[in-house]
Amino acid sequence: MYAHLEENDDRDSYPMQSNPDYRSRARAADPYAQQDDNPSFESATKDTTSSTTNLTTGVGADSMAAFYNEIASIQDDIRTFNDNVTRISDLHSRSLNATDDVQNQRVNQQLEELVADTSALSNVLRRRIKALQKQGGSGRDGQIRNQQTGLVKQKFMEAIQNYQTVEQQYRQKYKQRLERQYKIVKPDASPEEVKAVVDDDQGGQIFGQALMNSNRYGEARSAYREVQERHADIKKIEKTLTELAQLFNDMSILVEQQDEQITAINDTVQEVEKDVETGLNYTTKAVDHARAARKKRWICFILCIVILIIIAIIVAVVVLQNKH
Repeated sequence: MYAHLEENDDRDSYPMQSNPDYRSRARAADPYAQQDDNPSFESATKDTTSSTTNLTTGVGADSMAAFYNEIASIQDDIRTFNDNVTRISDLHSRSLNATDDVQNQRVNQQLEELVADTSALSNVLRRRIKALQKQGGSGRDGQIRNQQTGLVKQKFMEAIQNYQTVEQQYRQKYKQRLERQYKIVKPDASPEEVKAVVDDDQGGQIFGQALMNSNRYGEARSAYREVQERHADIKKIEKTLTELAQLFNDMSILVEQQDEQITAINDTVQEVEKDVETGLNYTTKAVDHARAARKKRWICFILCIVILIIIAIIVAVVVLQNKH
């Protein structure tokens, strides 16, 4: 389905984003997307700066201010992503409940555009979060960067999972719709036949065979057209689910990489703490030894004084005796 057509009126149009072509805006704001599409990107965009490249300029407070601005911008785009998923869910519902072909085509055109915009937005978010993670850093600022990057990463992964759930639910609903349409043509169809129709990659090949043997031709032809359209819808959903699975895996790898970095930092900190503790133990022992040595020296000194006094007394006594 998802066919393009000229809009005849706006009665059934769905409220889209304020800027319908998010893909163009996203590419203008994201240097990575432009570089993918244009080999001469570097020479053609010398004067173009993005929110991610701003993170590398400036030091101290300026650098952290740019980082916080980027975090806030990413959070806004994640909210937009979630809003898009809500609209996609509503458009799926409207597509299933459409009463005529014109309305159905209009809804599916809007759905196709919104899915494409959301896909572009998800790719931009992935690149921006990846760019944030590469910034890294050390000290307190580095800890703040890692923590905030981890939070937006987690929110984005939750948004991806929510989108996957919506698409899986409507894929199942489309399949149930296919089953009902087949039973219109062949009410006595076995569960195996119904499953074969739902899984038919040729857009209703088995359904077409049943159509030839049906005595409800007009109703069966209408059901056959819908089956073909629903098969196309299911393929679109499966394509989206494949892209979301890849996106989620990419984000999971980023999480693992950050966890490895954090683990390495923690290990280093623990080693440093252990070394410091060992050094303190050695210092304590050295102080104890020094105190003991000083104590022994004082004892030796006192003993020497006592011995000298005794010798002096003995000498004095001997001298006195010799005089007498």
